[in-house]
Amino acid sequence: MTDDRPDAILWDWDNTLIDGWAAIASALNTVFRHFGRPVWTVTETKAQVRGSARDTFPAMFGTRWEEARDIFYHTLSASHLDHLKPMPGAEDMLRAASLWPQAVVSNKAGDFLRREVAHIGWEPFFDAVIGAGDAAADKPSAAPILMALERMRYTGKRSKVWYVGDTALDMQAARAAGCTAILLGDAAHDGGIARAIFDHHVQDGHALAAMLTVLHGRP
Repeated sequence: MTDDRPDAILWDWDNTLIDGWAAIASALNTVFRHFGRPVWTVTETKAQVRGSARDTFPAMFGTRWEEARDIFYHTLSASHLDHLKPMPGAEDMLRAASLWPQAVVSNKAGDFLRREVAHIGWEPFFDAVIGAGDAAADKPSAAPILMALERMRYTGKRSKVWYVGDTALDMQAARAAGCTAILLGDAAHDGGIARAIFDHHVQDGHALAAMLTVLHGRP
């Protein structure tokens, strides 16, 4: 992997750079209570939530999915900034990658995503921040990754773009866009490493930060 220097690095958000699962679980549970359904723990939420609301809520709530969506986002808006904390090694990764163009591509709604990036003070790291609803389709479609590359004015080979994420869906999106798929972490919440089809696997943020420093040739 040391010969595979990227030209640009794109990141997933939740569980890759940020732990905001407490707020997501709380908002979902508000919806579940409204519909008289059992609630989920944070661990169950991490295991279940992959796609964007517009992709997953119709199957979950049927014809009332828009009502569920509105309750979810209303609840989330009141608390999501209070529960944010960086994943271990996240800021080290971003600083180690700071000599490459970077962007975020997430299935979190775009407005919420950009508020979170601003709240935690990471806006200077990114040339683009793309969330659910910004592109014509959400991950695992290639559309949001391609939108990010367009906003970054990237014209190089897509295979030289790393997309770093923590789930099989992230790896699927990377492959759909022709990018190099980097799995970060053990994917225990997503059925394990074997479920994800990736190009490279890195154990954690600290390891990836060290790798990026070596790739750039810095001491």
